[in-house]
Amino acid sequence: MTDYRPETEQQLIRHAQSIAGLTLGELAAQTGVVVPENLNREKGWIGLLLEKVLGASAGSLPMPDFPDLGIELKTLPINREGKPLETTFVCVAPLKGITGMTWEKCHLKNKLAKVLWVPVISERDIPIHQRIVCTPFLWQPNQQEEQLLAQDWQELTDMIALGRVEEINAKYGQVLQLRPKAANSSAKTQAFDAQGRPFQTLPRGFYLKIPFTQMLLNNHLRVN
Repeated sequence: MTDYRPETEQQLIRHAQSIAGLTLGELAAQTGVVVPENLNREKGWIGLLLEKVLGASAGSLPMPDFPDLGIELKTLPINREGKPLETTFVCVAPLKGITGMTWEKCHLKNKLAKVLWVPVISERDIPIHQRIVCTPFLWQPNQQEEQLLAQDWQELTDMIALGRVEEINAKYGQVLQLRPKAANSSAKTQAFDAQGRPFQTLPRGFYLKIPFTQMLLNNHLRVN
């Protein structure tokens, strides 16, 4: 299984759905991966395990996780009632060089063009090796979903371009959120203030808000 590479979208979906009901411990054993005691220092461990199991090959390159299929892989931690436990990171937000950038050509749109969602029951009281993979589903934004994403992206990008990145908080955006994305507070990147002067700030990332991923779950899995 460690060298598995899906050749078609149908193959990927079939393989993804075949792991539904398995625990992370069972998947780790199949792939020879050691399960960490906690995720404090390995926040991305579940995603990396599923990349390995499902044959994602992009690694950290700026392209979809399954480059030949144009499909991104996203794990979605949920509770036992099927409610997402946190917002979903999509990609790093550029804080400079964004003049003239359009939704049609932005990295965020490319990342969300087609997503294989893998919900995992991940409540904190469940040991990592006992957390269960639920039924994965493939999602492409419909017209209404894309419109919401594009509007939020435009609003947040305009604020960055106007030098107002420090003003942005969780209230902005209906379905998207822009917030700091850094391993620690000493990681800094350059941005520009309203007068066009450069300054150092924390890197920012685009995240999908919980009500949006809840809606996707409801639509695709009929979770009530």
